[in-house]
Amino acid sequence: MTSNFLKKTSISIVALSTLGAPLYTINAAYTINTARAENTQQENFMPNGHKQKVLDLLKSIETGVQEPVVVINPTKYIQHNLAVGDGLSGFAEILQQLPKGSAKVNTVRVFQDGDYVFTHTDYNFFGPKVGFDIFRFENRKIVEHWDNLQEKPSSANPSGRTMLDNAAPITDLDKTETNKTLVETFVKDILVNGQMDKLAAYFDGDNYIQHNPHIADGLSGLGAAIEAMAKQGITMKYDRIHKVLGEGNYVLVSSEGRFAGNHTSFYDLFRVENGKIAEHWDTMETIPAQDDWKNSNGKF
Repeated sequence: MTSNFLKKTSISIVALSTLGAPLYTINAAYTINTARAENTQQENFMPNGHKQKVLDLLKSIETGVQEPVVVINPTKYIQHNLAVGDGLSGFAEILQQLPKGSAKVNTVRVFQDGDYVFTHTDYNFFGPKVGFDIFRFENRKIVEHWDNLQEKPSSANPSGRTMLDNAAPITDLDKTETNKTLVETFVKDILVNGQMDKLAAYFDGDNYIQHNPHIADGLSGLGAAIEAMAKQGITMKYDRIHKVLGEGNYVLVSSEGRFAGNHTSFYDLFRVENGKIAEHWDTMETIPAQDDWKNSNGKF
């Protein structure tokens, strides 16, 4: 780990969500036939189609296709990206600033846990970023959105991995709740309470695939990163878990804490295999001072 670790992760990232509003709110060119769209929704939108609706909505940011936006409730849309105003109008203001044709959206993972759909996406939106997004559905429409975005590094981590790669399928649907409990307990024990004597019990030896851009595979890689951070005077502390969502062998945890002295939002995605944590992806985002928030909903 080099001094670039501190530079890349402790700076405040201006998080510009690509998710929060329908394109038809922006200008007349995006006006759609809402009656036709509502009919399409009634015919095709069933609860088990939430994933596809989210994928279509995200991709429409890149393509400009208008129909997917009807999945958002136009009268109730709670925005937790603090750089974006609340409701649909807040996002419209941000989207107007985007150079035409510059947005790219490649969602590499999508999961569903009850009324929540969460995604892992490779973005180019005012620059390359990696993001996790959470959408809450109510009465078949999206009514709330959270995200966590980090600038995308130009190189792989010490083990040659990126923040997005690997493609293990979703399995073990019958173990979703068990895996959520395992991961939540891990985060509480290790990241919140610092009980490092329990660390090894959560892993299958040194078999641990790591996608953090600055950390190598295995517990040995994690230990080396912690040691390097300590030498640089960099501290990382999780204070509170806000959400634990999962589908099968994948669990996403959103947490709040501090990194290098900055108020930080941590999103961690874990893959569980045979009752042990086998793989990890994450993003960290500095939470701005409240005076700079564009909405009053809070990050979490």
